[in-house]
Amino acid sequence: MSIIMVAAVAKNGVIGKDGDLPWRIPSDLKHFKALTTGKTVIMGRRTFEEVGRPLPNRRNIVVTRSTIDGVETVPTLPAALALAEGPVALIGGHAIYAEGMDHADTIHITRVDGAPDGDTVFPAIDPARFRLVEERPGERTPRDDYGFTFETWRRAG
Repeated sequence: MSIIMVAAVAKNGVIGKDGDLPWRIPSDLKHFKALTTGKTVIMGRRTFEEVGRPLPNRRNIVVTRSTIDGVETVPTLPAALALAEGPVALIGGHAIYAEGMDHADTIHITRVDGAPDGDTVFPAIDPARFRLVEERPGERTPRDDYGFTFETWRRAG
């Protein structure tokens, strides 16, 4: 099973603030949609609450001890991975990303050219475990709060 992680990360490591993204970058949301459509997406409860609904054209699994109408829920990331079929995208938050480092084959990072305040950060990528294989500038539009760069990391070895 192919497992990717997808995240937008500011220069200071921030990925969230008060249960939301600390920026608006519609161009990155299009990139996120392209990377995750047709896959099983696995996220934590707070990320699901931030999104506000199941993501269309994707199987949604939420890691939580609660029941949420309209989505599959499981108590742990290993349980979510066992339930998933086909390609999987881990889409947040911090705990899912931190534990996902042991499972992911590829990490897709949008490096946000800013350092906004936030309360949630992306875990460090260990260069002994992952190698940067692609880096390309994103095309910023007037609707995007910041410029950004797309990075692709692949598991080493």
